Amino acid sequence: MALADPETTRRLLVCPRCRSGLTDTTGGLNCTVSTCAYRSPGAFPMAGRWPVLVDFERSVVDCGEAVRTADRTDTARPGPAGGADALPALLRRVFKPPNRIAAQNVDLLLRSLPGPAPTLLVVGGATVGNGVNAAYHDPRVQVIGFDIVGSPVTQFIADAHQIPLPSASVDAVLVQAVLEHVLDPHLVVAEIHRVLKGGGLVYAETPFLQQVHAGAHDFTRFTASGHRYLFRRFEELAAGPVAGPGTQLLWSVDHLVRGLTRSALAGRAVRGLMFWLRALDRLVPPEYATDDASALFFLGRRSDRELTAQEIVAYYRGAQVSA
Repeated sequence: MALADPETTRRLLVCPRCRSGLTDTTGGLNCTVSTCAYRSPGAFPMAGRWPVLVDFERSVVDCGEAVRTADRTDTARPGPAGGADALPALLRRVFKPPNRIAAQNVDLLLRSLPGPAPTLLVVGGATVGNGVNAAYHDPRVQVIGFDIVGSPVTQFIADAHQIPLPSASVDAVLVQAVLEHVLDPHLVVAEIHRVLKGGGLVYAETPFLQQVHAGAHDFTRFTASGHRYLFRRFEELAAGPVAGPGTQLLWSVDHLVRGLTRSALAGRAVRGLMFWLRALDRLVPPEYATDDASALFFLGRRSDRELTAQEIVAYYRGAQVSA
């Protein structure tokens, strides 16, 4: 994998509160500014091998839980794959088909990156997302990943509302199926804009018509226009549905059965039997899919210009025509 080495990542890290430098101390890191609330030695603890760089006074992330979860991850022995990844290849494609849209867009993003060793930041990257494997296997790219939990493909634990990296420090950002799980997605996108270099790239995938899928940590959905306005300080390179109305219907059938039977297993079983609904996405024209998508993507370039309110209203690409 093309993960950035720990020393390279460590040199980039800053205090999430004041964005000043950090120093290593026994038990963790701390801010170098004497007036910062996180100046005490070990203010940012280590959780296994991951520094926990969270402004706990301004985050829903709990310090103790973050450390305990990461410690368990660090000491656990590798086990068999779980969920859809544990199924035979044919069944895996039924329950978790390859995300071809992500693969195409990540390929475009990688080909657009400048220089011999560009840096790609993965926000919410505890696992390698569906369709983005190429980003982790491009020998030219240095991948830096973080999440609120540690994992083999993350280098630190952080809250995306306060990314502990300097401004203009990365060439691209990947944020796949994350923005629905943060309290303030507009603040997170502002942080993404801040850490990107001039002309840096972002690739995002976010749900539109999907049921709650992370319990208490699922907050927000976006229409196509709303998603574009979320990234209003970016020039659009490409945008559209990741999955259309057929996939959205499959989600609804799954959760209808769950509600009727009080069984998630029953819902997943019916979802597997009705996998063919996903194929209907190909029959729906783009303008109708825009209004009924299960999820949406945005690929854009950092800009200093912001879309106006009039421009975002005129942006609408769906099938509903005003009278």
